[in-house]
This record gives sequence, structure tokens and C-alpha cells, in this order.
Amino acid sequence: MNFQLGQPLPIGEGVSHSVNYLTDHYAGAFNAITAGVHFLIAGLTNGLLALPPFVFVAAIGAVSVWLLGWRRKAGWGLGVFSVLGLLLVLNLGYWAALMETLALVLAAEIMVVIIGLPLGIIGGRSELADRIMRPVLDIMQTMPAFVYLVPAVIFFGLGLVPGVISTVIFALPPLIRLTTLGIRQVPHELVEASNSFGATWWQMLIKVQLPSALPSIMAGVNQSIMLGLSMVVIASMIGAGGLGNVVLQGINQLDVGKGFVGGLAVVILAIILDRITQSFGQKRNK
Repeated sequence: MNFQLGQPLPIGEGVSHSVNYLTDHYAGAFNAITAGVHFLIAGLTNGLLALPPFVFVAAIGAVSVWLLGWRRKAGWGLGVFSVLGLLLVLNLGYWAALMETLALVLAAEIMVVIIGLPLGIIGGRSELADRIMRPVLDIMQTMPAFVYLVPAVIFFGLGLVPGVISTVIFALPPLIRLTTLGIRQVPHELVEASNSFGATWWQMLIKVQLPSALPSIMAGVNQSIMLGLSMVVIASMIGAGGLGNVVLQGINQLDVGKGFVGGLAVVILAIILDRITQSFGQKRNK
């Protein structure tokens, strides 16, 4: 049985009217955003595809070993895994799809850092701003990811651009929260010492707070990248392409093997990006 308490509130109608108003009066702004995001994605995709696969594989392997240390087994293990995993993707014929997915994730992460880092700093330095942002971030994190696809398609159409925009919204909260947390956890003694030497708020931010909060910030970057990769398959439903499209084709065709191979390629990329971004915070802690 369906139970209802009084007349339903017109929340859905209000949201629909708001979206229609924005699309009618700010179409030019959305077209400009679409052009800018498309330019960023196209530049990253073309740049990644222009690199010979073996050069890219060797570079990732070398970076993996260097970041985790030449003499540490973890560094060599990640390097070997990165090389073998990327060569496996190349052998399976999904190299172009892998580069498209990597470009999508990198484009989304660039936008996440540009938006999230300043908001996290503001939240870390202002209790009022943190209180205002906290419920908004709670909604963004608990809202089902599929919900972001609807306004993204309405505002930006189909393709890579709405996929990146929805990924940015979904992956933004961890970076804001962890940046705020890192700024707030800076030792009070450091802040007092910088004040006693007459440091301005900008000098304190650049030379004291951000370096001290870097491990927490990098953890936020790491989490946002992982959330971005989790949106790959969902974003493919609106034409984002990449490895998500391979998995989606496997689902639509009931091809378990194809879906598994596409998912395996996503997992390989996720592990490489996860370990590389984690290493920055680990080196700073050391």
C-alpha cells in the first residue's frame, strides 16, 4: 500500500523549472563551457594518442619505480605491474580506449583541483564557510551517480563533455573535505611562529599551511581520481566513450568476456594511478 501525508511538495517541478530557466537564458554560457572542456579533452586525448605506446609504457614504468624508490621492492613491483598491465591492454586492442579514459579522468581531475583546492582552503580558514559547504558536500556524496547524468545531458548534450562534468561533480567532495581537514590540522605552533615573524596570510598559506597539509591534499586527489574512474562506465551511457563503452557493450550484448576485459583494463589503470598519487603523500610524510 502507498501512504501519503498531505499534498506532495512540488520539489521535482521546481527543479525542472529551474533547469529550463537556465537552459533558456544561459545557453551561451553552457556552450562556452562545452567548448572549453571539449578543447581540454581533445588536447589531452590527441597528446596521449600521439605518444608511441611503448614509449608511454616505458615512461610509466620508470616513473613508478622512481616515485617509490629504486631500492624498495614496492617500487620495482609497481613498475613491473605497470609495464605488464599496459602491455596487456595493448595486446587486447584497447589502447585507444585506455587513452580516451585516461584523458577523461585527467581532464576531470584538472577541473576538480581548480575548483576543489580553493574551496578546501576557504573551508579550512573559515568556520562559517565550512558549515555552509558541509551539507552541500553531503548531498553531492550521497546522491546516486546516475542523477548527475540528467542535468549534464540537458546542459551540455551527449558525449565526452557531460561525462567529464558529471565526473567532476561526483569526484569533487573528497578533495574539498581533505583539503579543509589538512589546513585545520596544521600544528598551531607553526601558525604562531609564522605570525610572530610577521608573515602575511598569503605567505602563511604558501609556505606553512599548504606544505604541511600536502599529504592530506594528495589523499583527496587520490580519492577523487578513484571516484572519477568509478564514473567511467556510468558516463559511457551518455556517450563518453573509452573503456566504459567497452564494458557497456559487453552488458548490452550479454558478452561476459568483453565486459570482463574492459573492466580489467579499468582496474589496471586505477591501480597505476592510485599507487602513483599515493606515493607523493608518502614521500612528503617521509
